This record gives sequence, C-alpha cells and structure tokens, in this order.
Amino acid sequence: MDDDLLPGPDPVRLGAASGHAPRILILYGSLRDRSFSRLSAEEAGRILTRLGAEVRFFHPSGLPLVDDGTDASHPKVRELRDLVAWCEGMVWSSPERHGAMTGLMKTQVDWIPLSEGAVRPTQGKVLAVMQVSGGSQSFNAVNQMRVLGRWMRMLTIPNQSSIPKAFQEFDEAGRMRPSPLYDRIVDVMEELMKFTLLTRDRSGYLVDRYSERKETAAALMDRVNLSQAT
Repeated sequence: MDDDLLPGPDPVRLGAASGHAPRILILYGSLRDRSFSRLSAEEAGRILTRLGAEVRFFHPSGLPLVDDGTDASHPKVRELRDLVAWCEGMVWSSPERHGAMTGLMKTQVDWIPLSEGAVRPTQGKVLAVMQVSGGSQSFNAVNQMRVLGRWMRMLTIPNQSSIPKAFQEFDEAGRMRPSPLYDRIVDVMEELMKFTLLTRDRSGYLVDRYSERKETAAALMDRVNLSQAT
C-alpha cells in the first residue's frame, strides 16, 4: 500500500473520545491448511494494525456444534464470547460454499448470544464482511452475513470485499498479491476503522429503543405499585 495515501483515520475529526486503540475481532470460516478466508482475514488484520487498531483473531478449530450437548462453559465457546465482549468492531471472512457462507462461519455466529445477562454482546458494534470464492465473483456470503449482522443489531459498514478465484490472488507465502482486490480490502478496513471511531462512544445512544424504554418504565411502575400494595 502507498503510505502517503493512507495516513490513517483522524480521531479528532471523527470526534472519538476514548483514547485506546479500536479493538477489532476477526472471525474466519474455514479450517483448511491453506484457507483463503483465513489468509484474507490475516491481510485485513495487518491493515488494521497498520491503521492503529488492536486486533485479535478467534481460531475456530475445536469449536463444538451448537445444540450438540455442549453448553457455554466449553473453553472455545467461552473464548469466543469473551472476545466478542472485548471488541468494538468485527470482521467476518467466509468462503462461499454451495452459494452460502460456510457452516463453520454460521456456527461461530450462532454461539454469540443476543444477550448475556444484562449485556447485549454485539449490539451497536461495527461489522465488516468479506468473502472468498473459488470461481467467479459472487456476493451470496457477504449478503447473508449482512443479514446476520443486522439480526445481531450490529452496524454493518457499506463497503465489503469479495475475492473471486482466490487461489490466484495469494503467493506461496500466503500473502495477497497487489491488485484492485487487495486495494478493496484496504478500503474496507479503513472504513471499518472510521465507523468504529465514530460510533463506539455513542453506540449505546444510537441503538437505544423506545420499546425497551417503555417496557422498563412499565416494569418500574409494577414494582412501585407492588411496593405500595404491601
């Protein structure tokens, strides 16, 4: 990448209040030795680190299937949920298999609860989606992941990455060759950083809902009435 053209997001211009580096979690959807979703995720991680983020990966090997007699105390499940609680933004990188994201990618998302106690782990956090394909360019997996992101009440950024014929885009060392497809990943990660800095201190306000405030007020009134009655 051209360093002169990529100075990194300006926290002052974005009104960022928190002083720490944006915390980004990266998930990928294949366990193959030469997994292109992992390789593209690693490229994304390098770019994010270059832009000033603190990046962590969840490696899904050993993650059990949901509803297979395993509960949330499983070490891999606990690791995933702790990372989700830690992060302020996420990258999901999946292969397209049979016209969809992989089962492994979906399993990781399925283990993330919509709520855990009084905390909604993903609500208001920023999401970037990426996919790799063995054939021509497709957007099935990223479109599906966008639906999931919305369901998890995440702020999914407008840009995305789709890499066709991924086997042609990486060298023997697993690094992505310079190309417009690589430049698109840089674009996506730069946008993810900007949206994370812009929203992370305001996410609670941005996703605050009337229906939940109403429900809370009704519950409070019930408690007051019960107290008066006793």
